[in-house]
Amino acid sequence: MEQPEDLVAERSSPWLSRYLVLPVFVPLSLLGGLFPSFSLEANLYVLLLGGAMLTAGLSSRLPRLTAPAVLPPGVVWWLVPIGIFVIFEVITYAFGSTHDFPTLSLLADPLLDGYLMRSLGYFGWLTIFWGMVRR
Repeated sequence: MEQPEDLVAERSSPWLSRYLVLPVFVPLSLLGGLFPSFSLEANLYVLLLGGAMLTAGLSSRLPRLTAPAVLPPGVVWWLVPIGIFVIFEVITYAFGSTHDFPTLSLLADPLLDGYLMRSLGYFGWLTIFWGMVRR
Protein backbone atom coordinates (compact mmCIF):
# COMPACT_ATOMS: atom_id res chain seq x y z
CA MET A 1 0.00 0.00 0.00
CA GLU A 2 1.49 3.31 -1.06
CA GLN A 3 1.72 6.10 1.50
CA PRO A 4 0.90 9.68 0.48
CA GLU A 5 4.04 11.76 0.11
CA ASP A 6 3.08 14.20 2.88
CA LEU A 7 2.89 11.36 5.43
CA VAL A 8 6.34 9.95 4.71
CA ALA A 9 9.14 11.25 6.93
CA GLU A 10 12.82 10.61 6.42
CA ARG A 11 14.59 9.20 9.42
CA SER A 12 16.58 12.04 10.91
CA SER A 13 18.35 10.11 13.63
CA PRO A 14 17.82 6.46 14.52
CA TRP A 15 18.61 7.22 18.16
CA LEU A 16 16.10 10.02 18.49
CA SER A 17 13.03 7.79 18.29
CA ARG A 18 14.62 5.18 20.58
CA TYR A 19 15.29 7.72 23.29
CA LEU A 20 11.72 8.97 23.11
CA VAL A 21 10.03 5.56 23.05
CA LEU A 22 12.18 3.87 25.71
CA PRO A 23 10.79 5.86 28.70
CA VAL A 24 7.26 4.93 27.60
CA PHE A 25 7.83 1.23 26.82
CA VAL A 26 9.81 0.39 29.97
CA PRO A 27 7.00 1.23 32.45
CA LEU A 28 4.41 -0.42 30.19
CA SER A 29 6.55 -3.57 30.08
CA LEU A 30 7.09 -3.55 33.83
CA LEU A 31 3.35 -3.19 34.37
CA GLY A 32 2.60 -5.99 31.91
CA GLY A 33 5.04 -8.27 33.71
CA LEU A 34 2.86 -8.07 36.82
CA PHE A 35 0.06 -10.03 35.14
CA PRO A 36 0.25 -13.84 35.15
CA SER A 37 1.10 -15.29 31.75
CA PHE A 38 -1.86 -16.17 29.51
CA SER A 39 -4.34 -14.76 32.05
CA LEU A 40 -7.43 -12.73 31.22
CA GLU A 41 -5.76 -9.59 32.57
CA ALA A 42 -2.67 -10.15 30.41
CA ASN A 43 -4.79 -10.76 27.30
CA LEU A 44 -6.84 -7.60 27.93
CA TYR A 45 -3.65 -5.61 28.50
CA VAL A 46 -2.20 -6.84 25.19
CA LEU A 47 -5.46 -6.00 23.39
CA LEU A 48 -5.49 -2.53 24.95
CA LEU A 49 -1.87 -1.73 24.04
CA GLY A 50 -2.15 -3.34 20.61
CA GLY A 51 -5.38 -1.47 19.86
CA ALA A 52 -3.82 1.83 20.90
CA MET A 53 -0.77 1.25 18.73
CA LEU A 54 -2.91 0.07 15.81
CA THR A 55 -5.03 3.21 16.10
CA ALA A 56 -1.86 5.33 16.16
CA GLY A 57 -0.57 3.51 13.09
CA LEU A 58 -3.78 3.97 11.13
CA SER A 59 -4.08 7.65 11.98
CA SER A 60 -2.53 10.28 9.75
CA ARG A 61 -0.89 12.08 12.71
CA LEU A 62 2.07 9.73 13.03
CA PRO A 63 4.88 10.40 10.51
CA ARG A 64 5.87 7.31 8.60
CA LEU A 65 9.33 5.96 7.92
CA THR A 66 10.19 5.20 4.33
CA ALA A 67 9.85 1.55 3.46
CA PRO A 68 12.17 -0.14 0.98
CA ALA A 69 10.77 -0.47 -2.53
CA VAL A 70 12.01 -4.05 -2.89
CA LEU A 71 12.53 -6.56 -0.11
CA PRO A 72 16.10 -7.82 0.23
CA PRO A 73 16.68 -11.43 -0.85
CA GLY A 74 17.57 -12.56 2.69
CA VAL A 75 14.05 -11.83 3.92
CA VAL A 76 12.85 -15.21 2.64
CA TRP A 77 15.18 -16.98 5.05
CA TRP A 78 13.57 -15.08 7.92
CA LEU A 79 10.05 -15.82 6.70
CA VAL A 80 10.59 -19.61 6.41
CA PRO A 81 10.98 -20.25 10.17
CA ILE A 82 8.15 -17.84 10.95
CA GLY A 83 5.93 -19.67 8.46
CA ILE A 84 6.87 -23.05 9.95
CA PHE A 85 6.10 -21.71 13.44
CA VAL A 86 2.67 -20.42 12.35
CA ILE A 87 1.77 -23.67 10.57
CA PHE A 88 2.85 -25.78 13.55
CA GLU A 89 1.00 -23.54 16.01
CA VAL A 90 -2.24 -23.58 13.99
CA ILE A 91 -2.17 -27.36 13.46
CA THR A 92 -1.48 -28.18 17.10
CA TYR A 93 -4.12 -25.70 18.25
CA ALA A 94 -6.71 -27.05 15.76
CA PHE A 95 -6.20 -30.66 16.84
CA GLY A 96 -6.13 -29.75 20.52
CA SER A 97 -3.08 -29.05 22.59
CA THR A 98 -2.27 -32.19 24.56
CA HIS A 99 0.60 -33.17 26.81
CA ASP A 100 2.11 -35.21 23.97
CA PHE A 101 1.68 -32.48 21.33
CA PRO A 102 1.63 -29.06 23.03
CA THR A 103 1.51 -25.76 21.19
CA LEU A 104 4.67 -23.67 21.18
CA SER A 105 2.88 -21.08 23.30
CA LEU A 106 2.27 -23.74 25.95
CA LEU A 107 5.92 -24.77 25.78
CA ALA A 108 6.95 -21.14 26.39
CA ASP A 109 4.77 -20.91 29.49
CA PRO A 110 7.51 -22.10 31.91
CA LEU A 111 9.79 -19.36 30.57
CA LEU A 112 7.10 -16.78 31.19
CA ASP A 113 6.59 -17.79 34.83
CA GLY A 114 9.15 -15.26 36.01
CA TYR A 115 8.43 -11.54 36.21
CA LEU A 116 11.65 -10.54 34.43
CA MET A 117 11.04 -12.76 31.39
CA ARG A 118 7.42 -11.60 31.08
CA SER A 119 8.54 -7.96 31.25
CA LEU A 120 11.22 -8.57 28.63
CA GLY A 121 8.65 -10.32 26.45
CA TYR A 122 6.32 -7.34 26.68
CA PHE A 123 9.18 -4.97 25.88
CA GLY A 124 10.18 -7.01 22.82
CA TRP A 125 6.60 -7.18 21.63
CA LEU A 126 6.10 -3.43 22.07
CA THR A 127 9.28 -2.48 20.21
CA ILE A 128 8.60 -4.86 17.31
CA PHE A 129 4.99 -3.71 17.01
CA TRP A 130 6.09 -0.06 17.18
CA GLY A 131 8.47 -0.69 14.29
CA MET A 132 5.59 -2.13 12.26
CA VAL A 133 3.29 0.77 13.21
CA ARG A 134 5.87 3.31 12.00
CA ARG A 135 5.96 1.74 8.52
